[in-house]
Amino acid sequence: MVDQSIRLPDLSARPHELAVERVMSASAGLLFAAWTRGFDLWLAEPDSLLLAGAVNTPFFFETENGGVRHPHYGRFLRLENERLVELTWVSADTRGAETVVSVQFVRQPRGIRLRLRHSGFADPAARDAHRDAWPAVLEQLDKRLSVVG
Repeated sequence: MVDQSIRLPDLSARPHELAVERVMSASAGLLFAAWTRGFDLWLAEPDSLLLAGAVNTPFFFETENGGVRHPHYGRFLRLENERLVELTWVSADTRGAETVVSVQFVRQPRGIRLRLRHSGFADPAARDAHRDAWPAVLEQLDKRLSVVG
């Protein structure tokens, strides 16, 4: 078997990024599983998910808002069980650019601190739209996993 290297996106011409943190009630293991195998539990339309959850594999899913479906594409760059998920993120809201989402799970006395960094936006407007959306998305993740866990 040939070892295939991971091609990282070149973000040098797209310098805008954001960071969001939230203390989550779910375990690091459940959070890791939600980001690598369970987008349909908290974000994706269940009938749309294509996901292998391994490094260098692509994924696809759609979200729905107001009856309109929004496709999302990406591939996994790095996975460290219960610690880190790094993936590319492509959607209409990234203007078709391959951005990078890095999610860290940090244990602390009262839950898991989820640290999300989203990099590679071409302009502040695209970054700001995601900065406004990610807190609600993480809140939804926390609520859905509290029912599952």
